[in-house]
Amino acid sequence: MQTLQIERRSAAARLDRLPIGSYHRRIMWLLGFVFFSELGGINTFSFAAPAIMKVWHLSISTVSLLVSATFIGMFVGATTGGWFSDRLGRKRALILTTCWFSGFSLLNAFVWGPAGLFLTRLLTGVGLSAMTVVGITYVSEMFPATKRGAYQGWIMTIGLMGIPVTAYVARFTIPIAEWGWRLVFVWGALGLLFPLFANSIDESPRWYESHGQLAEADAVLDRIEVRARAEFGELPPAPESVATPSRRGGYKELLARPYRARTLMLISAWICQTLGFYGFTAWVPTLLVAHGFSMVNSLAWSSAISIGAVPGALIAALISDRWERKWSITIAALVIAFCGLMYGTTFKTVTIITFGFLVAMFIQTFAPLLYAYTAECYPTEIRNSGTGLGYGLGRLSNAFGPLVVAYLYTNHGYTSVFVYIATMWLMVAIIIGSLGPLTKGRTLE
Repeated sequence: MQTLQIERRSAAARLDRLPIGSYHRRIMWLLGFVFFSELGGINTFSFAAPAIMKVWHLSISTVSLLVSATFIGMFVGATTGGWFSDRLGRKRALILTTCWFSGFSLLNAFVWGPAGLFLTRLLTGVGLSAMTVVGITYVSEMFPATKRGAYQGWIMTIGLMGIPVTAYVARFTIPIAEWGWRLVFVWGALGLLFPLFANSIDESPRWYESHGQLAEADAVLDRIEVRARAEFGELPPAPESVATPSRRGGYKELLARPYRARTLMLISAWICQTLGFYGFTAWVPTLLVAHGFSMVNSLAWSSAISIGAVPGALIAALISDRWERKWSITIAALVIAFCGLMYGTTFKTVTIITFGFLVAMFIQTFAPLLYAYTAECYPTEIRNSGTGLGYGLGRLSNAFGPLVVAYLYTNHGYTSVFVYIATMWLMVAIIIGSLGPLTKGRTLE
């Protein structure tokens, strides 16, 4: 038995030597579709909120509570979804969480009051966040070390198209009738199609290996290598690296040495990032209407601004594996802080759209970088739990973020909201730039 373990090459060694081929591109498109539906689902309420406010006669404070519901759910989903995936498996967790958020997004379309919408947004948030954590980890485990950052960026490029597409769905469906906003939530259920195509991807062999299921891990690796040989010919030999002994990790290990400082750093960065990210993206349409612009203009401008998400993720795909991710994240956060501050101090249409577009673009350059960076800060047995804890606590913090935005807007005016948002992004740059480890191209184990 000892001889077998010495001769066997680890999943990390066998995956990291593979060239990128049709198998990896299939994963890219399928995960891109899942993130397309997830990112569209997160933003459905943002685009529907102005119409819901008008039809139900809601105040900014009530809308802030509805936004908070999503993020309370996202905290629950991130923290339990990581644990769920570490035990059930990446692929099964990915299917179940996608169906969860899509199904509850559909239920959003059939509620008839704020209390019902609070509940369905909370349950939608559980699935949205759980899927994101599982998806980030799956990408980091299935792609070679030298390409995982770039392909996280390509997947997010596809996924982020869900934001402007959802914006335009809202732009053209909401004015149809008083109930037009309900169609936006029907659109958010697109992910229910994912199980039809899920057989095209495999369970993560790293997950199998970390659970001591070496035969299952080798079966997946053999299938992947057969496809790669058919496409590229003989593969380079795997480095001499054996699997580490199987062990279970958990939240207790995340807060013990050597991961305690790293975990606290990532939690702090995720909290500030989430407050800055959703302080902008979740409130732009509503704040523009509240500031005196028409709902039609607000939706049109928000739609134009949201297009910036797609080139932003494309930039991330192009630079992610070229430069050290720590410094790319730091620079992107500083640029977002500056552009967000400029957006909040102008009231001219061209300037609003220009700086809004730049914020949307660089936010989505930043997001794939932080997703890849967080996952590669931990080994397999605690990767999903570590990613889920940082991501989840960030989402939980945004249960209070909308209340902060509502307070600042009501008591200190429109510009104060964007000073707050810029401060959050500046904090991200300081935290990652001063405390983050270097990770570029390193093996995940």
